[in-house]
Amino acid sequence: MFLLFLLQFDLGSLSWESLFGSQVLERTPAGLTLIYIIGVGVLIGFLVLTFIDHFRRRELPFEIGLPREVVRRLTTTLANRSIIIWQVVFFSLAFGVFGFQAYWTYFAGDANEQYQALAYKDLRNRRTSAANLRGWMFDRTGELSNALAYYKTGPNGEIRRAFSLEREMAHLLGTERGTPGLERTIYQRTIDPMPETFEVFTKIKFKEDENKDVRLTIDRELQEFIARQLDGRNGAIVVLNPQNGDILAMYSNPSYSLAETQDLETYLKLEGDKRNKPLLNRATREFYVPGSTFKLFTVISAFRAGKQNAVFPSFADGFRPTRGSLPIVDSSQKRDGMNVSGACAGGCQEKDIINAFKVSSNQYFAQLAISLGRERIAETARAVGIEPVDTPQQALVAKFFPTVFNTSNAAIANAIAPIRSTIVTGKDASAFDIGLEGIGQGYAGQMTPLQMAMIAAVAGNMEGKLMKPRIEYDREPEMYSQVVSPQQAAALRQIMATVTEEPGGTGTVISSKLSGTGIRTGGKTGTAEKETPLYDEKTGKLRTINKQRRNAAGELEEYEVPVTYTRSDSWFISIAPLERPTLAIAVVVEGGGYGSRTAAPIAANVILKARDRGLLGDQYKPKAPPKPPAKPTTTRRRQR
Repeated sequence: MFLLFLLQFDLGSLSWESLFGSQVLERTPAGLTLIYIIGVGVLIGFLVLTFIDHFRRRELPFEIGLPREVVRRLTTTLANRSIIIWQVVFFSLAFGVFGFQAYWTYFAGDANEQYQALAYKDLRNRRTSAANLRGWMFDRTGELSNALAYYKTGPNGEIRRAFSLEREMAHLLGTERGTPGLERTIYQRTIDPMPETFEVFTKIKFKEDENKDVRLTIDRELQEFIARQLDGRNGAIVVLNPQNGDILAMYSNPSYSLAETQDLETYLKLEGDKRNKPLLNRATREFYVPGSTFKLFTVISAFRAGKQNAVFPSFADGFRPTRGSLPIVDSSQKRDGMNVSGACAGGCQEKDIINAFKVSSNQYFAQLAISLGRERIAETARAVGIEPVDTPQQALVAKFFPTVFNTSNAAIANAIAPIRSTIVTGKDASAFDIGLEGIGQGYAGQMTPLQMAMIAAVAGNMEGKLMKPRIEYDREPEMYSQVVSPQQAAALRQIMATVTEEPGGTGTVISSKLSGTGIRTGGKTGTAEKETPLYDEKTGKLRTINKQRRNAAGELEEYEVPVTYTRSDSWFISIAPLERPTLAIAVVVEGGGYGSRTAAPIAANVILKARDRGLLGDQYKPKAPPKPPAKPTTTRRRQR
């Protein structure tokens, strides 16, 4: 107890202040800690030497001639006596020092008034607070006016972390609760506790890691703009640079404000909103049925397999993969069971890959996918970041895909990692299933908007590469895979251009909105139906109905099943400008209907905004209007 009291006694009341300066209260525990560490080191060294000496010990005179068993017992007795003495010394020191530190760590903050009054002066506390100050976060311009995260002074003079796009960047920045984002991972700091103690005691400063300012690839104005495009709509927009993988903008709606998550009650309400799911980043972590936009994947597969010149017929009663199977029909046809009505897309005649892509013929791409086969589809899937699996059950297992991102450390990649898209290519997938996958339906219905932007980026890359998406501006570009050759990539861009620029294309609304700008684009529309749970608009709770079934005992029992409805999602993927794309865009609007009506106009607006931001190159940036000529100035002569 005396030792414990002595260690808790402030040595500064003696003469430490005259010897070591004014920060005595800070240096006393640091000095005791160093003494303790040195003492433990000496003790351990002494014990090691004693242990070694045990094997080298010479026999004492009275041990000579004694039986070996007697000598062993005598040696054990001597060793035990020495160990017991050192155990008492060691545990006394350990108890005293740890008791001292435990008191000041766990109890002094509540019980010791002097500690409470002086804690704010502690150098270590100040350093911890300073370490928590993160650097500023800028957009790709690096300008102060475009800061995304910064510090400002509050009304009471305190320093507060502030965000210029609290709602628009919420999913990327992340919160201090739940899944971390860039705000919690991009400012990592590693601290060695031993130099900290040594520095406090000796005042010798070591160079430490700093929380430096960071620069993202995001364009602040474009990010704010795409958020407005989804105002009042559920969905996501992703904008990449296909040449280097830069994430220029990425937004998911509904979103939330970072300020809302500071309050636990509000955060729990956001987390409990299962209808709108505001905390979910739909751009990276929500699966959608991609519909006809996935036909670009099938085209890429055809080029990789040398089947880009394949010609297939269209049928008035739809394409049937096997005798007796349900028909696969074009969007211009209607299917009622086995009966089909309506005209084929682009006419019921043979089509090549260019015309079929322009008019979005389901019949053509179903036949093309079947001719490619599951193995070639699986190979292309791996090349573009999609995981081929054997069974539908495996496709439902969500796996994060952090390695697809180009980041400086694993923590950042894990924080923004997307859910990996999947496609079923196992032997149990029928010809009908493979045909549906070729048109973005069925077992291909597990795609994220980021994945679809990456598929568009393959065609947009001048060398046919898929570049890893990156969010840190200073990172060197990294290739994910070489998907097609440069010549094949050029052919893919021309095929995509037929959709947006040629008569009969499903996305010509883009060219009309870009008329007069000189910007050429390529794209693909999509409309996908998805069975979706129905929520009550007033309460926000999932609607259910009761059904009956027989249990294991053969008795009837009631159970609840969710009520669902069929939702038509609007899709559009695009690249621009066509001669050297700097944009690869994916737009999905939940319940938006035809892609040409909802998603495609949004993509056109994004291209125009990117042009204004100079992201398409200076040749497309609108010229400033000429200044009006200056009015002539007249001077009056003085009359004399």
